[in-house]
Amino acid sequence: MGLLYTKMKIFHFPEKLRSLPPEVPQILPPLHIRLKPTNFCNHDCDYCAYRLDNLQLGKDMVIKDFIPKQKMLEIVDDLADMGVKAVTFSGGGEPFCYPYLLETLKALAARGIKFASLTNGSLLKGEVAEVFARHGTWIRISIDGWDDESYSRYRRVPSGEFDKVIDNMARFAQLDGNCYLGVNLVVDRKNVARIYELVARMKEIGVDSVKVGNCIVSNDMNENNEYHQPIFKEAREQVERAVADLAGDEFELFDCYHQLDVRFEKHYSWCPYLQILPVIGADQNVYACHDKAYNLDNGLLGSIKEQRFKELWFSDKSRFFKINPSIHCRHHCMVNAHNELIWDYLHADKGHLEFV
Repeated sequence: MGLLYTKMKIFHFPEKLRSLPPEVPQILPPLHIRLKPTNFCNHDCDYCAYRLDNLQLGKDMVIKDFIPKQKMLEIVDDLADMGVKAVTFSGGGEPFCYPYLLETLKALAARGIKFASLTNGSLLKGEVAEVFARHGTWIRISIDGWDDESYSRYRRVPSGEFDKVIDNMARFAQLDGNCYLGVNLVVDRKNVARIYELVARMKEIGVDSVKVGNCIVSNDMNENNEYHQPIFKEAREQVERAVADLAGDEFELFDCYHQLDVRFEKHYSWCPYLQILPVIGADQNVYACHDKAYNLDNGLLGSIKEQRFKELWFSDKSRFFKINPSIHCRHHCMVNAHNELIWDYLHADKGHLEFV
C-alpha cells in the first residue's frame, strides 16, 4: 500500500494547482469536500472543540442544525456535476446520527464520488455499515478511553458504550469490502500511559491503522505545548514502542504526536487549501476549512441555503482571498504544512526552475 497521509497528494492535480493564485481568472471545483451533515452528537466528549467555549472551532455552531434531505441530494448532484472527487463526513455532530446518511451514501456511490467518515463508531452497524464497507474508502473512529469506565467518563455516555464501539469495529472489519478501518487516538494527560495498550487492542480487533495525535486544549500554541509538556516524554516512548512492536505491512501506526508550533504560525497571505478542501456545514454555509467551520466572522465563504453549491462556488473568485492566514488563522490548522508546500511551489522563481 502507498502512503496514505502524505502531503504530496495535491501535486497529482497540477491543473488545480495552477488555478489557485488570485491573478488566475479560472475557477476550478474543489477536489474534496468535508461535509458536516448534522451538529447533533450522541456523545459529549469533555475535550470536544465544538463544545468548548475557549476554542474558536464551532464558535457560531447551532446544535439543532442539519442539512435537509433534498438539499443534501442537491449537493451530491452538484458535486458530481462539478467533478468533485471525494467527500469526508465529520462533525459538528456525529455524522452517523444524520437521519439521511444512508440515502446520501447511496447517492454518492451511484455518482462515483469516493467517500469517507470520521465517527465515534457507536452507530457503525446495519445497512449503513454495509454500504460503507462496500463503497467507502476509509472510516476513522475516535478513541480516548481504554476501558468502559474511562470511556464513559471521557464521553459522558452510559456504561457499556465502549464495548459496543469495540464490537462495531470488530464486526466492520469482517464485512465484505475494501473500506480502510482506522482509529484516531486522542492523547491527553489521562490516557498517556495507555497508548501502547490501546494501539495493541486496536490491532487485535482488526483495525488497519491507528493515528496517534495531540488533544487540542487551546487556540494558543504555547498553552497547548505547556499542557502536553509533562507527558511528552512518556507519550513519545509509548508511541515509538508501539511503532517498533506493532506496525508493519498489515497494520499502520501514523505518529502525529508532536509539538504544535508548525500548525499555528502562518507566513502566507492567502490559503491555497480553501479552494481544494472547503467545508459545507449543517447550517448550509460553506466555510474555508475544518478549523474555521462555524466561524461566521472570518471563516465563511457563503451560504447555499437559497442557492446551489455550484452557483456559489463559481460566482466570485475574490471570496477565496478574503481570509489572510497570517492574520486570521493564528490557531491550530490541519493543512498548514500542505499550504506551505503549495505556496513554495507556486512562488518558485520561474527563471531558476531548471536548477533543481
